[in-house]
Amino acid sequence: MSASSSQLPTILAVDDSVVMQGLVKQALSKEFRVLVTDNAVDALSTIYHEQISVLLLDVSMPGIDGLELCRTVRSLPQFQNLPIVMLTARDGAFDKVQGRLAGATEYLTKPFDAEKLREVIGKFIDLKS
Repeated sequence: MSASSSQLPTILAVDDSVVMQGLVKQALSKEFRVLVTDNAVDALSTIYHEQISVLLLDVSMPGIDGLELCRTVRSLPQFQNLPIVMLTARDGAFDKVQGRLAGATEYLTKPFDAEKLREVIGKFIDLKS
């Protein structure tokens, strides 16, 4: 089964770590088209220009952090139902609450389990098809 990459659901991973971008790509690129960016401005530009199925956000980023980006995306009417998964090293209960309040659909901690990440994303993709 070789779907062309244009038919695969597109995942946008926003993380300022090139290592994390690579890990996310490695975990997801068989089933999804994975785009990466390392900052909020590029991320917003990408979600406007691409049909993104799921947005993966790192919380700790220089400049606009993941929570702020999440709130910004949620404030845009066309992205209110976009699944947003926070992917972060912060794993305290307070951090999870902050993630939810910012509008995150799901909250995963790093180092992430590739299988779990695929499972979580699969849940959202199935909902949309």
